[in-house]
Amino acid sequence: MNNDNAIHLGIIPDGNRRWAKSRSLNPWKGHEQAIENFKALTEWCRNDERISVLTVWCFSTENWKRERQEIEMLMKMLEDYLRKEQENFIENKTKFCHSGRKDRIPSSLAELIKEAEEKTSDQTDFTLHLAVDYGGKDEIERAARKISPESPLKENLDHPELPDIDIIIRTSGEKRTSNFFMWQAAYAEWIFEDKLFPDFSIDDLQVAVDNFSDRNRRFGE
Repeated sequence: MNNDNAIHLGIIPDGNRRWAKSRSLNPWKGHEQAIENFKALTEWCRNDERISVLTVWCFSTENWKRERQEIEMLMKMLEDYLRKEQENFIENKTKFCHSGRKDRIPSSLAELIKEAEEKTSDQTDFTLHLAVDYGGKDEIERAARKISPESPLKENLDHPELPDIDIIIRTSGEKRTSNFFMWQAAYAEWIFEDKLFPDFSIDDLQVAVDNFSDRNRRFGE
């Protein structure tokens, strides 16, 4: 997408487990519903000319503290999603990329991530950026270990080619940044939405993007 004013949108899809608990369901049922909602929101973003990059936090470096069965189910859901969507990425001219560690997630998921990144590397219309086993501090620490005078820190982040994040939406009423892309979100506008992510609709997203588009950003000036 050749649009200098295009938006890099970040979403922290919070509240999936609470959504399931309120319905007396297992936690992963909330994640299942969240993935279906994520697909619909991604499709809307892909078709909105204002948005060039969508970053979604799927699993944090702290989420390993959760119950093993929930983690295993979520990893399997991510695998199923990537396995089914790869051809759609190409058909819809979508570049896929991943931020986070690959050494702790299942090797089968890591391989699917690598495969999707390689197959879509030349796509330019839209970028879907998933953060899996990701933490902002962890990314900066990993980048710092690779830093040199010829290679500044920013160039050692997971995806230095991506523009900084413009707007971040966090669902479920939580009002904290939680280690989300600390470097890239330095000047991001934050929206804290009360709805749980499975209930966060395309209409809600459109309102947020419309409101952001009307803002006058000063970047500290």
